[in-house]
Amino acid sequence: MNNHQNNALLDKNITKLILTLSLLLGGCFGKEETKREAITKGWSPKIFFEQAKSETSTGSIEKGIELYEQLQAAYPGSKYALQAKLEVAYALYKDEEYDQAIDNLNNYIRRYPDHFSTPYAYYLRGIISEDKSRSILDEYITDSAQRDVKSVRDAFNYYLTLIEKFPKSEYSEEAKSRLIEIRNVLARHELFVAIFYTKRGANIAAINRAKFIIEKYPNTPSVPAALHLMAHNYDVIDANILSKDARRVLKKSYPLYEPHYSLDN
Repeated sequence: MNNHQNNALLDKNITKLILTLSLLLGGCFGKEETKREAITKGWSPKIFFEQAKSETSTGSIEKGIELYEQLQAAYPGSKYALQAKLEVAYALYKDEEYDQAIDNLNNYIRRYPDHFSTPYAYYLRGIISEDKSRSILDEYITDSAQRDVKSVRDAFNYYLTLIEKFPKSEYSEEAKSRLIEIRNVLARHELFVAIFYTKRGANIAAINRAKFIIEKYPNTPSVPAALHLMAHNYDVIDANILSKDARRVLKKSYPLYEPHYSLDN
């Protein structure tokens, strides 16, 4: 076989190989497209997002989350997929899956630390942490400050971090107002603890808690009650000079104060 024949045979084999690869690749692409079609239902990212949002807004939270996750799988690089991550966290929050929602937001913050939507993730994390300690009866009977306030402290720290990292964000401005209310809750919590110690006769512990309120949470509504409670406990342990000092400060700073708590068991 001469060189011309060898070259012709080689060209023929290469052509066959190219055709075979084309068929194989075409089959793979066809399968991928079929798989993609099954996931997307033929929807665009925008339609997918709107359908998911519609489901969650009408109370079908699980279905909405499922659609958001399908959107992320079908169109991972789209802007709607990114927004879907935040929507899933919000949907979990509305479904009272607080810890899972916060985990999702933590992951979002780690993956997109400088994205323009990240301040909202910080803010939503704070809102969720606040709500973890709330009850529907708080406005009528109970007070969240009487319960474990760990999640409230978490919210306080989340808001502080938001303000530090994104000081010009609109969410930072809102976080500043939330901090005021949280400080009031934390101060009330310390006051409830001080009252508890007083009722149990742990007067020194009660005095220390009252001091903590005055030093840590100045200008909160709990400060005059802390001064009043401190004076009472000083009376019990016969620290008369200290009790007079506490009452003098109370009268000077809060002349209209009237006790709103009870030491009766």
